[in-house]
Amino acid sequence: MAKTLGFILTWTTYGSWLQGDKRRYVKNGKVLDGDEELFELCRFLQKGPTVKLRYNEKQIVHLAILNEAERVNLKVGALAVCSNHVHLLLWFTPIPISSLISRFKNISTSALKKLGRTERIWTRGYDKRFCYNEDQFNAYIKYINDHNK
Repeated sequence: MAKTLGFILTWTTYGSWLQGDKRRYVKNGKVLDGDEELFELCRFLQKGPTVKLRYNEKQIVHLAILNEAERVNLKVGALAVCSNHVHLLLWFTPIPISSLISRFKNISTSALKKLGRTERIWTRGYDKRFCYNEDQFNAYIKYINDHNK
């Protein structure tokens, strides 16, 4: 079995990328095509406003994640905070991924609340992809850095 070199984590802002989205979406680790009926149902069931991060909010989330990663000795390979999602590439750590996601969502939510954001910020759940070699890791770095342009 190949050794895990690292992993990319992706999570979305609340309501910004619903199941059924025509841009495709991930469910249980599988990328699925859009489904207009499912999308409309999810939009109807949404309990709060769709969240899009503003420029200064993206910077604050970016800094909060980097500071927290440094505080707990995590090595970040790349990070992109977009208006509707976050991509974070980490070198391997034995810390459970669910704990990492919770940590980063909580720390960034706290930082945004200091700016006055009161609504729910993040969608429940996340996507994870593992890297087993340097080529995969470097491809994810490029993918994430392309989001920062």
